[in-house]
Amino acid sequence: MRSTADLLQALQRELGPGALIVGDEVTTRGTGWGRDEPCLARAVVRPAGTEEVSAVLRLCHAADQPVVVQGGMTGLVEGAVPTSEELALSLERLTDIEEVDVLGRTMTVQAGVPLQTIQERARQSDLFFPLDMGARGSCTIGGNVSTNAGGNRVIRYGMARALILGLEVVLADGTILSSLNHMIKNNAAYDLKHLFIGSEGTLGIVTRVVLRLWPAPRSHDAALLAVPDLASVTRLLSAVDAGLGGALSAFEVLWEEFYQLVTTPPAKGQPILPHGSPYYVLVDTLGADPQADAARFERVLGDCQEQGLITDAAVASSVPEREALWALRDDVEQLFQLNPVFVFDVSLAIRDMEGYVQEVRDGLARAWPDHRCVVFGHLGDGNLHLAVTVGDGSNEAKRQVEQLVYAPLQPRHGSVSAEHGIGLEKQPYLHLSRTPEEIALMRTLKNALDPKAILNRGRVLPAVS
Repeated sequence: MRSTADLLQALQRELGPGALIVGDEVTTRGTGWGRDEPCLARAVVRPAGTEEVSAVLRLCHAADQPVVVQGGMTGLVEGAVPTSEELALSLERLTDIEEVDVLGRTMTVQAGVPLQTIQERARQSDLFFPLDMGARGSCTIGGNVSTNAGGNRVIRYGMARALILGLEVVLADGTILSSLNHMIKNNAAYDLKHLFIGSEGTLGIVTRVVLRLWPAPRSHDAALLAVPDLASVTRLLSAVDAGLGGALSAFEVLWEEFYQLVTTPPAKGQPILPHGSPYYVLVDTLGADPQADAARFERVLGDCQEQGLITDAAVASSVPEREALWALRDDVEQLFQLNPVFVFDVSLAIRDMEGYVQEVRDGLARAWPDHRCVVFGHLGDGNLHLAVTVGDGSNEAKRQVEQLVYAPLQPRHGSVSAEHGIGLEKQPYLHLSRTPEEIALMRTLKNALDPKAILNRGRVLPAVS
């Protein structure tokens, strides 16, 4: 193929009307959550199914044309932001829910289906898909798979990886790898889906997914708790996890700064508990017996309050009250009040969190005495989010803040990415969380599956010149 124009003409012939976006219409498309930059891609191609994704990649592979895969564009590590040399391949037209197997408790979907749509469809069959996060209405299951998404219920149900039974993937040369397994147990040699889950589109493009479902819960209890110190937070986690007998589905911790941010104008949220506590904990449970579960929930919280682990509590007594609790935790858009703000997603052992957060705060205070650092996250599964503003949004300030946030993770054996992936943004820090041998093996896999490096080139692993 002689030129980009030839490639675009070939794509147009292969896919038909409406599948290819070029010119000024490209720049009007978004580039991600919180980003104002225009899309710079050479073109945006919108295949309507696995066969069309295969055709696109076959043509791009022959033309050595790099491709950036796009889903719901809710990522935070610049993994789906195309350059002017790249073609954006959007999965926005792959929106079919193909099958719900009520007896087998599986759902087969295309990669472009929004997470919330999957949750709602499961409920219609009295089933439950537990993956959940604030971006549920926008993020798509293909993106959830490719980043091994975490979210609010990891403490009970695991990451996205634990919820996926089978995949269909298109490789860089257009080869279709269909492994749409529906069984929980299948030890027939290598389980190839795990190569692609969490690989951020660098090894292949996920087009269809078989999801594992659960029976719909019959009870749902939640409470917001004020806690006096981080030692009490960790003791509280152990107490409620043991006392609730496996029903604990979320344990979210809001440091005081975050709670104030989401309950003070211009935020719409109201303080459910008074300001002034250093920590607020959102505890959420799912069960099968509404009356017995509610009684046990309140009994466990009462025991924790008697032990001094809780200084105040608001127990949701209705669905609107429970939703109001979660609305505070999910209102991460309030972080834009801090602009320019740098947002981080890290993980480490719970026992190391207090020392880690203090070390980060001390480093920021030395460099920028008037900084702000807002901390919150899924503490129950070791995941913290930090939002830092230093009054300077320059690239140099960002690099300095990144060093202060990421460097303390290495001696604590933590990760620079708990759930958001590596993309472009965290690539320089991957070595802090993975050994040279691990990175070398990743590159071997990349070279084997995508020898021309056309898939999400330069993401996760640096491009080799």
